[in-house]
Amino acid sequence: MPKLSLLGLNHTTAPLEVREKLAFNAQQQSAALAQFRQKFTSSEMILISTCNRVEMYAATDAQGEPGIRQMIEFLAEFHDVPSSTFADHIYQKADREVVEHLFSVASSLDSMVLGETQILGQVRQAYESARAAQLAGPVLHPLFQRAISVGKQVMHQTPLAEGRVSVASVAVEYARNIFEHFGDKTVLAIGAGKMSELVLQGYVSLGAGKLLVCNRTADKAQELAAQFKGQSVAFEKLAEHLVAADIVVSSTGAAHPIITRTMFDGLLRQRRYRPIFLIDIAVPRDIEPAVGEIENVYLYNLDDLQEVVSRTQAQRKDAVAAARAIINAQLEDYLASQRQRELGPAIQQLYTRYHQIAQEELARTLNKLPNVSEAERAHLEDLARRIVNKLLHDPIQVLRRTDEMHLPASQYLHALEKLFQLDALSSDQNDSAPPTLPPDSEDGQAP
Repeated sequence: MPKLSLLGLNHTTAPLEVREKLAFNAQQQSAALAQFRQKFTSSEMILISTCNRVEMYAATDAQGEPGIRQMIEFLAEFHDVPSSTFADHIYQKADREVVEHLFSVASSLDSMVLGETQILGQVRQAYESARAAQLAGPVLHPLFQRAISVGKQVMHQTPLAEGRVSVASVAVEYARNIFEHFGDKTVLAIGAGKMSELVLQGYVSLGAGKLLVCNRTADKAQELAAQFKGQSVAFEKLAEHLVAADIVVSSTGAAHPIITRTMFDGLLRQRRYRPIFLIDIAVPRDIEPAVGEIENVYLYNLDDLQEVVSRTQAQRKDAVAAARAIINAQLEDYLASQRQRELGPAIQQLYTRYHQIAQEELARTLNKLPNVSEAERAHLEDLARRIVNKLLHDPIQVLRRTDEMHLPASQYLHALEKLFQLDALSSDQNDSAPPTLPPDSEDGQAP
């Protein structure tokens, strides 16, 4: 049976300088999925990579590959990073823990910002990418579909998304501490993604005097600028825009910093040493940390903003409890359905085998009793069925009750096959369509 595994790190286990080394942009994600499929041909994998987390969900083949060590090596080799740089920051989970964690991630309970809705779209995107790469199979396909459904339910049925403190709102509050007014300030957005849009929305609400949008793809810059009545500017003239800017929001997919200490030192005189507020919400980072050492330069990255956001967690206990209740209920329901799917054919084989044995023994006895009437024969056949059903009733009910199973379904299935010699059944029975299981009543008729 496939084993479900998770290897990951996030904003609570790894600092930004570690997370950015392992982050995947869209092209890298596609390449990684292709490499995984080529290397582990019988396994499934879904890769989630955001500014706050990198997680690999795998359903391994019969040989158990890839194991956690192989997944670590895969990350290290793909990014050309020694595993020692991130090994102390990872977490690993298996089977039930994987399902519970994924449901929490999709519901934003594992996010830096409780109630943020962007993560649900990121989980869906990771799932769709894996499907396109033919890596979401019979294990991960239903798991991620259920996770997306759980995330939607939490957002719609709990107050988790109400009154949340976001990275964007914290960035605005930081700016209030630096500038007294904004009507004469120029805001420069580098990158035109969703995070930039959210932060810009906050600064527009402050009445910023001028808005510039700079992006490698001009069409996207024009679209975002039009949304906020700003101006699209050329990415090639970034240095000129930095001279004019008072507030900079940077969130690109660049593999290396686009604003360096050397570059910024050369702009100080042109800027007349005016204060500037830089918000780097990119992973990997767009701005070299050394830029923040310059006088009158206020540089904040995701980890800096997280410190403020995390203070609001304790204030939302009721919303978290409501979300957790939904997740727990959905977790048990999902695990029960998966166990039923895994154990159902074996249970059916168990009934089939032992009713067959009972009928064979009954026929042998009836051959020795030639004067048995048809009515008596029917009573004896019914008696044989009822005895088998009563003998199998209690162990089958334990298998059907999820809360009484403390081991993975695969271990119970293995025990069933060995104890009751289910592998003695013909292969054509195993290949048939899933049959209807016997009724729950211990006196029920077997099929």
